[in-house]
This record gives sequence, C-alpha cells and structure tokens, in this order.
Amino acid sequence: MKTNDDFAAMRPEEQNQLQIERLQSTLNRAYRNVPFHKQRFKEMGIDLSDIKSLSDIARLPFMDRQHISENYPYNLFAVPLRDIVRIHTAPGITHKPTVSGYTSQDLLTWQSILARALKAAGVTCHDILQIDLTSGLANWGRDYKSGAEAIEASVIPHTPMSIEKKLMVLRDYKTSALVTTLSSVRQLAAYVRKNDIHMNLFELNRVILAGEAIPEADRRSLENDLHVQVRAHFGLSEVPGPAIGFECEVCQGFHIHEDHFLAEIIDPATGRVLPEGESGELALTTLTTRAFPLIRFKTGDQAELIKTPCACGRSLRRMTWQGLRTDDLLNIDGIKVHKKQIQRSIQTLLDLPTDASGFYIRERDEKKYIEIWIPVNDAIFSDEIKELEALIHRVENTLFENIGIPVVIRLKEKNAI
Repeated sequence: MKTNDDFAAMRPEEQNQLQIERLQSTLNRAYRNVPFHKQRFKEMGIDLSDIKSLSDIARLPFMDRQHISENYPYNLFAVPLRDIVRIHTAPGITHKPTVSGYTSQDLLTWQSILARALKAAGVTCHDILQIDLTSGLANWGRDYKSGAEAIEASVIPHTPMSIEKKLMVLRDYKTSALVTTLSSVRQLAAYVRKNDIHMNLFELNRVILAGEAIPEADRRSLENDLHVQVRAHFGLSEVPGPAIGFECEVCQGFHIHEDHFLAEIIDPATGRVLPEGESGELALTTLTTRAFPLIRFKTGDQAELIKTPCACGRSLRRMTWQGLRTDDLLNIDGIKVHKKQIQRSIQTLLDLPTDASGFYIRERDEKKYIEIWIPVNDAIFSDEIKELEALIHRVENTLFENIGIPVVIRLKEKNAI
C-alpha cells in the first residue's frame, strides 16, 4: 500500500538527501543559538562542515536527561522566548522538571506527525476520537487533538472522568476511536467484563495506546473483550512528544518518522553504533524541531531497527520496542520517573535520608501507582492522628504534583522497610 505522504513517495536517495540537509540545518542552528551545544562541539574539535553524511553523526556527542536538568529551564532553547508559543513540562530526573518549548512551526510539525500516525491506525474524517490520558500525559492530549483535527476527525478532548462516565460518553457520543494508555484500557475491559456490558451497543472500533509497549497477549485480550483493533504509539514523556514511532495495520514494529527524527541503536555502555538487527539503546536526533533540538539524545529505551521492509508498503523504517529500559528509570503508564527522584523528594519533604524509605509499583483496579513505605520516627510522628493524616496527605499530593503519578504512603516500623 502506497501512502500519499511526500517523504514516503520519494526515492531512497532523495529521502537520504533531505535527512542530511535537515540534520545540517539542525546542527548549525544548535551551534549558533545554544551555548551548551557550541561549547561541546568546540571541546571535541568538531567542524560541522565535515558532517556530510548521516553516518557522520557518530562523531557527535550524546545528550541525556542530566543535560536537560542542568540547563533548566530555557538554556537549551534554540530560539528567543518571544518565538515560543507553548511550554511543556514533564518530570525530570532531579527535583527540577524537564522543560521543552515549541514554536508555531513546531506545533504544525507535530500536527502532521500525529495526523500521519492516526491515519496509519485507520482514523479518518468520519471518526469521533476520544482522548483519555493520565494527568501526567495531558500535554500529549493536545497533540492528539491537533493531529485528529488536521484529518478532520471529530474530537472529544482529554477530560478526567470516572469509568462509568467514560463508558457513557463512549456509548452516547458514538466514539469510534479511543486514545488512551494500556492500564486505562485494561481497566475499561475489566469493567466491561465484570458488568457484562455488550460492546455491540458501542461504535468503538479502534484503540490507540500511548506511552507503554503492549504485550501481544494483552493486545489479543483487549481486541477480543472490546471488539476493537489495537494500535500502539511510541513517544517520550520528557521531550518532544507522542507517536515518534507508530504501528501500522501489520503491527510488526513501529514506523519512525524519518523525515523528522534520525534514529540510532547504540551500545548503552560504550556509545558504539550497532548494526540493524542488534538490540541496544535508542538515540534520537530531531531534524525539524526548531525550539528544542535534540542531538543524539539517549532515550534509555531498549530497541532494535528492523532490516526488512514492512508489508504495509510504507518506506519509513521500523523498530521493535517492548518497553524494556537500559537505565534506572521506571515507565509507569508512559511517565518516566527516576528512582533517585522519588528518594530525593521524600528526603526533602520529610527530612529523611535518601535510603530510609522504600517504594513499590502497585496496581489496583488495573491502574498503577507508587506505594512508599516511610519509617515512623520522631520527626514525623504525632500523637494527633489528624495531624499525621494531614501530613501524609500533603506529601502524597506534592509527590503526585511533582512526578505525575498517584502515590500512597504507608507508615511502617523501621525494620520492616
């Protein structure tokens, strides 16, 4: 199947030339406008005029999440603040969030990226698309809304709802496509089974999952329970957004928007570029992002590039991604959180050593949350139960605000942790 996408319609040599031109433009813009990049290129003796092929990118230094934290909030922006029309934040690996900015052109680029990914999932102008994402991925909801509107689908924007009301909207509004997370749709399927709800009363025919990889057993179970087609998207909650990779109708890997991102698979220990077919860490370089260019950004996601062309006919290369990590970050419903970040937050809020508390990823009603065990000591113990409950409630709310994931605190004896 041929797509009508301009890039996909190009010959391989034309695609390659466009990528090189966009890479050179990105590198020059970053060098001129971002002191961080300029200094690092100079320190490594890199002459950007020598970057003449895509393989030359291996000569450039990597970026990681620590660099983003160190340059909080705007020091990695490549355009003046007056050109920024949207600012997104996401949990960082320190107490400071990740901040990314978008120009009006960047938003149009993301609109086209999401439109392409939604079309590949079968969404058309005849669909009513409902967005149901966690609060930590609310920024993605805006991108999905924009992409769906670009293909003239009707959109029900992201609004937090109880599962009963969510089903009411799905049924009464005749939703045909649902953008959500794996845990949310599993919760929905469990509720449908428990209450013996007949899905033939609904118009829903496809579900698009954002944030997490989906095991094939879960895909088959969801498709059977909800009578839908399930497609998954790969994205970064930190930067720059959803659907960097998308599944087509074949569902054998994620197509990468190669006209907007350059993907490499590297050895996470040495940084050596690995050949296609070998598993390693995914590194991404943005080719069209103006406000917040990323150069060889180490995502921490374990992936591998697929050698063979896809049976769908799209020329965009694919990667496999099963949700595994090469670092210590936790992926909870698509939101990435560092273990040390949780420990530092507890230390700051309750004046405890970073190793005093323990935490666990729990699941209740198909929804994930973090359970934190805190040792009872004189610093936080109070004879007044109401005071202690108020303290716990404040800490839970502050942590949820900082990391975007529900938190439950349990007070425990010190030797129980």
